[in-house]
Amino acid sequence: MEHDDYGGLHEDLKLTGAAIRRRDALRLAAGGMGALYLFGRAGALRGSDGGSGSCEAIPEETAGPFPGDGSNGPNVLDKAGVIRTDIRSSFAGLSGLADGVPLTVSLQLVDLQNGCAPAAGLAVYVWHCDAAGRYSLYNRGATDQNYLRGVQESDANGELSFETVFPGCYRGRWPHIHFEVFPSLEAASDEENRIATSQLAFPKGACDATYATEGYESSVRTMARVSLERDSVFRDGVARQMATMTGDVRSGFAARLTVAV
Repeated sequence: MEHDDYGGLHEDLKLTGAAIRRRDALRLAAGGMGALYLFGRAGALRGSDGGSGSCEAIPEETAGPFPGDGSNGPNVLDKAGVIRTDIRSSFAGLSGLADGVPLTVSLQLVDLQNGCAPAAGLAVYVWHCDAAGRYSLYNRGATDQNYLRGVQESDANGELSFETVFPGCYRGRWPHIHFEVFPSLEAASDEENRIATSQLAFPKGACDATYATEGYESSVRTMARVSLERDSVFRDGVARQMATMTGDVRSGFAARLTVAV
């Protein structure tokens, strides 16, 4: 899949600075809670990943050229049915199902302003490419689909999850999932309300095992040409974005990540 046809990595890099500047300006203008979020993420607590209550803010990343949140064309956030756990199918009048190795993505949101305690009542919008490396709504062969996109609210333990398929690997990028965090489910209807934008990365072993299965043939060739060290997003450090994986291609994988905001 040639993502340069749609802006690809060039647009990823170009959008990063503008997106961050715009969101930070919105937070500061809002004052009060917006300023607290900005301060908390800029002055994140330092510590290990040992579950002791110390944590660091999730790195701020580009939403890329295919967010589907209204910031670059199509918008699914205001569509009926976007709040869902299973994101494999298209919705809101569109039909279609994304095939691939089953994957459960579990996120735990924690609050930097409260000693990294679980953050209940936040919302997360996730999106990613399909097994062929295509983003629904944008890439040829998937413009009439909106699968692999959805919103969930964090529970009392700060947790939420999505049922999906393992994403493919396209040229120039390490396999990943995009996500945006919002202060509430209601706020998740407008991309300008987002308080964090980041990406989840997958360990190489899980990628290699997945890409050896039917439907991921193009990812085998592409994966051989990418690395975390050269990736435009993860090359500056991926520790806070690398998912913990369990499972296998037969039973399906489970990816888990703690997201501090």
